[in-house]
Amino acid sequence: MKFTSTRDPSKSVNFAKAVLDCMPPDGGLYIPESFADLRKWLLYTDENTAFQSIAGSLTSACINDEFSPIICETIATKAFPFEPKVRRLSDNLFTLELYHTPTGSHKDFGISYLVNLLETILTMRGEEAVFLDATVGELGASLARAIRGKKHLKAVLLYPRGFVRGLSESDYVWNGGNVLPVEVEGSEHACHEIVRDIFARHSTVEKYHLTVANTANIGRLMPQMFFYPYAFSRLKNQVSGDIFYAMPCGNYSNLVAALYSWRLSLPVNGFICPTTDEIKVDFNGNCEIMDSIISPENRRSADPASPSNLERLEEVFATNSLMMKHFVYPSEVSHSQIDEACRILYRDYNVYADKSTSRAYAASLARKEMIGEDDASVVLVMRDHPALKSEYIRHTLGNAPEMPERISEALCHNELNRPCVVSSEEVLLTMADEL
Repeated sequence: MKFTSTRDPSKSVNFAKAVLDCMPPDGGLYIPESFADLRKWLLYTDENTAFQSIAGSLTSACINDEFSPIICETIATKAFPFEPKVRRLSDNLFTLELYHTPTGSHKDFGISYLVNLLETILTMRGEEAVFLDATVGELGASLARAIRGKKHLKAVLLYPRGFVRGLSESDYVWNGGNVLPVEVEGSEHACHEIVRDIFARHSTVEKYHLTVANTANIGRLMPQMFFYPYAFSRLKNQVSGDIFYAMPCGNYSNLVAALYSWRLSLPVNGFICPTTDEIKVDFNGNCEIMDSIISPENRRSADPASPSNLERLEEVFATNSLMMKHFVYPSEVSHSQIDEACRILYRDYNVYADKSTSRAYAASLARKEMIGEDDASVVLVMRDHPALKSEYIRHTLGNAPEMPERISEALCHNELNRPCVVSSEEVLLTMADEL
């Protein structure tokens, strides 16, 4: 599989370059150039097919011109000592839980895969690379766990002062580890600005072989495609009607990955999501993307610090415009509908749902007439452990889930006892001294 930019489809690169370089020089985002037809293989999977096997097979199908099936299986096996969980709540309602991971976040899947993929590529090339990311917790904790013991990868993590979490003393580069945590005197926005500024310095990017662990990197986004074939393998012998996925939008990475799964011929009937500032419902009830009215040449470059996958979503719509208008189903939901959805999930199914999950479920309830036809089933995507966002749940229900010990340990607070920085120059000086 080759990859092109959202802004210049005439130039293609291989997967290794797209993952290592991460940000195309034209300011766009890397996207797959084409997709294989995997319908026969998808129909062959069932509830006995392990998530690691699905991940390895899909990796091989996507990049078999670069890596052997054995290498692809090895990457997946190392990346995923954990897996999603599909749970049946009723005859026609299921949950796809992505939080059975070390930090309780769905980010663990993409980060672990990206790290093991990069380590494999860099080992084969005899090269090294450095992640540069801003974080307030989960991403940093997940990345630190994933790169422990890796020989070719390091991470520079920028935190607002007081937000360092999930690291151990052995992770620090000054103790022989792979992580250089840097506290910034300022907000998360200030950390993002520093990342943007450093990535704008092309000589620095080349010097350290900088990349990112967020979904601006196609290698972080692609493993999110694995969730939907996995869910289908668990559902195919349990349901006979249509299958719809209801999901939070976030930065649109889950929706884009889901649509990529569909382009691999995943049997699915549609994706339901709440409306956002960018995704609306037009006068005919079809999905429309508001940002599509701005031409790419009049946009800023894609953001390496806090990415949106909206431009990737636009590309899917442009390629399959007629089909997509009848395949993505946004629903406008009110605050009261979101709260009621949270209460229904708890009252009827004993499920704690954070606000983003409740919003997705509310969107599916708003589409109940459509999905009620032909005995259709809804799969509610739950990205993160509800205890991570318990304030909303406690306010809505009067109680909240307990934080699992594994997650509280993975996200424990760290005191660095090192000077804070205020500028890109200070970060670069720290990198020069420590890396």
